[in-house]
Amino acid sequence: MVTALIQDVRYALRQLRKTPAFTATAILTLALGLGANAAIFTLVNAVLLKNLPVADPKALVRLGDRDDCCVGFGMNGDGNYSIFPTDTYQQLKKNAPEFQELAAVQAGFAYNPVIVRREGTGERARSVMGEFVSGNYFRTFGLRPQCGRLLSDPDDAKGASVAAVMSYQTWQNDYAGDPSVVGSTFYINTRPVTIAGIAPPGFFGDRLSSTPPDFYLPIEAMPLLTNAPYVHDPDAKWLYIFGRVKPGVSLTQLQAKLNGLLRHALAPTRTFSSQSKKEQLFKAHLVLTPGGAGIQDMQETYASHLRLLMWVSGLVLLIACANLANLLLVRSTARKAEICVRAALGAMRGRIVRQLLTESILLSMLGGFAGLAVAYAGTRMLLALAFPGAQSIPIQASPSTEVLAFACALSLLTGVLFGVTPAWIAARTEPANALRASARTTTGGATLLQRSLVIVQAALSLVLLVGAGLFSQSLGKLQSKDLKLDAANRYIVHFSPQAAGYSQRKVGDLYRTIEDRFHAIPGVDKVGISTYTPMEEYNDGFSVVVQGRPDMDINSSYVKANAEYFDSVGTHVIMGRGISVQDTATSTPVAVVNQSFVKKLFKPGENPIGSHIGFNTKSSGDFEIVGVVEDTAYTSARWKDHLMYFYSMPQRPPSDRSTIDEDELMYARTIVLKTERPMNDMETLARRTLSSINPNLSVVKFQTFRAQIGDQFTQERILARLTMLFGTLALLLATIGLFGVTAYTVARRTPEIGIRMALGAERTGVTAMVLRGAMIQVALGLGIGIPVALVSVRFVKSQLYEITGIAPGVMSAAILMLALAATLAGLIPARRAACIDPAQALRTE
Repeated sequence: MVTALIQDVRYALRQLRKTPAFTATAILTLALGLGANAAIFTLVNAVLLKNLPVADPKALVRLGDRDDCCVGFGMNGDGNYSIFPTDTYQQLKKNAPEFQELAAVQAGFAYNPVIVRREGTGERARSVMGEFVSGNYFRTFGLRPQCGRLLSDPDDAKGASVAAVMSYQTWQNDYAGDPSVVGSTFYINTRPVTIAGIAPPGFFGDRLSSTPPDFYLPIEAMPLLTNAPYVHDPDAKWLYIFGRVKPGVSLTQLQAKLNGLLRHALAPTRTFSSQSKKEQLFKAHLVLTPGGAGIQDMQETYASHLRLLMWVSGLVLLIACANLANLLLVRSTARKAEICVRAALGAMRGRIVRQLLTESILLSMLGGFAGLAVAYAGTRMLLALAFPGAQSIPIQASPSTEVLAFACALSLLTGVLFGVTPAWIAARTEPANALRASARTTTGGATLLQRSLVIVQAALSLVLLVGAGLFSQSLGKLQSKDLKLDAANRYIVHFSPQAAGYSQRKVGDLYRTIEDRFHAIPGVDKVGISTYTPMEEYNDGFSVVVQGRPDMDINSSYVKANAEYFDSVGTHVIMGRGISVQDTATSTPVAVVNQSFVKKLFKPGENPIGSHIGFNTKSSGDFEIVGVVEDTAYTSARWKDHLMYFYSMPQRPPSDRSTIDEDELMYARTIVLKTERPMNDMETLARRTLSSINPNLSVVKFQTFRAQIGDQFTQERILARLTMLFGTLALLLATIGLFGVTAYTVARRTPEIGIRMALGAERTGVTAMVLRGAMIQVALGLGIGIPVALVSVRFVKSQLYEITGIAPGVMSAAILMLALAATLAGLIPARRAACIDPAQALRTE
């Protein structure tokens, strides 16, 4: 059998070499179909299916099932906890011996970068990602250092010298793998820190992120390095918790025990201090979930889109396979005489089928290998689209073992499924047919199976074109939405006074200095300073109560800002006034609210100016409303009826009894610069200006305001572009398929066409006859594709913006594109048929 198999493979290679046009077309068709699927599967595998590169990931569990972020206070409405206070973590760790290890990690490290500078090298301070973790973090994951040592429990003790672990990628990229890094001193947030060791290669932290940690630091070092007041606040929820469960432990029983421990830990906190809140304590619970894949924030963000793209690429593969099947059917028909002779000479039918099947499998495997190259390029393109500018995302474009196995299996399956039918049809030909003198007839053409494949291709192409139109329409609606923002000549500078070593008492002077220094730059018109800006992935919120209306307790987002903030982002005041320079720490606390806030909390026509709001009934008089601004889009363009209020950067709620040294809200994160004209060197000027104020004031991120707004449409843009790409590819493949079948039909009907023309048929009539046959197949495809598209829209409606059905324009455009492609595919063979010389055609008989 091995000898026979080798013979079959050699013969198949010779046959493929003899028909280079057929071979190249088939391989290219499969490469596009298989490559698109392999590219999408690379991302699906990396984002949705892969575990963390740690020891025995199946033994890891996570306490919680949500990706809440980043620092929270108060009760959870449904009592479901996924982030925890430090004190709660320590109590769970102490009283749950069912865990071999129980580790805690910072929930929102990506929003709080650290400033790093190596001692004695003269390098400038730069902003990097730093994650605060418990001392047993690396031990819980079962990791070993690349060099040096990893963090341990003594590192995470109060008063311990601050040690850190550097990621392997940072060590390689920024320090060229220099072994002297281990043991050296780095200044992190202006404090000296010793690098204890290097994390192992391939470890990117406890979650998949486009900004993985560069440094891992002990939790107990966080108050010193970041001046964060919530680290040991029993009411502040800010930690994710992972654990490695001992063998034989029942997760159901463990979860029940942990729920009791959780309620016991929360009972004495301020959150549950009142009697009414104590009654809600019994709702507090957590859910144990598999922890092998880490925190699932990126998975949840991209899961629905990746699954959709997997379905779309699967449809493209079906169209490619239909083309392959048609090519194989045409090829088997052309080789009918050869097969009949082989059968007449004694070849068994099974032997002939095996030979033809070997050719189709070999062809599909060659297409699969070519598809891997397409997949590599496609994955790089997808990563560039999904994470523009990202330098450290832990997803490789090169095919992994799983992707290679997927591509090989898909290629083999394609070869078998779409090669067996043509092989069987060809092998069933009677040997006597090869000996008949008049094998040709005056009629004939493509078989019913071939036409059916073209119809299916047309139907699937229409569905994909309609899908592309819907996602393009959705993106257009989002991008054309009036965000009430002015992005012209505006620049966003993210910075971190906290990481630069400023205390809450000193930031006021810093903000005034920043305003003065930037105003001194020629061309700078406005300098806004705020906790965050419109259309970025950040949101602060509290419950708000209007004084005198205790029944109205609504969650609302807030922004702390300076006097020039509204002008800097282009938000207009429509009633009263905005924040002014007179709103200082010693003046009456004031607030500016947006239109949605007024509509929700005030009666129609009621003037909100002069009313007071606060965070609860007791503090409802904290802020006096002095103005109303239009509804500017924050966080997402999809967020409707977004209640917001704004108050002055130096002001604090009078009811807040904590000291200013405990108030993290004093720290701004962004500077918004409005200039009189476009300034291409604004980033350089911003870095130079901050550095001149303090060398540790590093630019965390710089963007034009227009780019920041555009980033919020990245996922919609990816879907629109990829569905359009796949729709175009499907249309191209369907056009090639229709062209091939029509050309084959013309070749088979050459004698018939010659007779028709000899009897007086006009060229236009012959052209119309051929075109009519092609258009009938497309029309049947439309008859199938239109209802399928109408039904399919309900499955993607949740991913579209303000689209509930297929607009007539989208459907018409898809039908027109398919009709034009079909006309082009049919016109070339039709014109060729019209140019047939009747005498030459009859001579072939």
